[in-house]
Amino acid sequence: MAKNYYPEEFRRKAVDLYESTPEQTMQEIATDLGISRSALDTWVAKYGTGQRAPATPTATTTGADTPEITIRRLEAQLAAAKAETRKLTTERDILRQAAKYFAGETNW
Repeated sequence: MAKNYYPEEFRRKAVDLYESTPEQTMQEIATDLGISRSALDTWVAKYGTGQRAPATPTATTTGADTPEITIRRLEAQLAAAKAETRKLTTERDILRQAAKYFAGETNW
């Protein structure tokens, strides 16, 4: 089986994606990117910071929220939205680079 080569920038962005999305497992991210889990694990060990973004706590809403609880819930939602934006931006950049890489590889 041929060994796949991935540019260093792709590897670093894959690690950034893993570290910025605590709600997804390493296997899920590797599958989404079309790489093996062991490759992602190796890249995380090499390029990772060792820190993942904190998981967003699930907020339970009741009819009688105090202002403090409402603020905490809204801050958690904002953090989740920012994490999702960061994840989608990273995924988009990875896909753009992959498309450029594979477009340059075709010699018809």
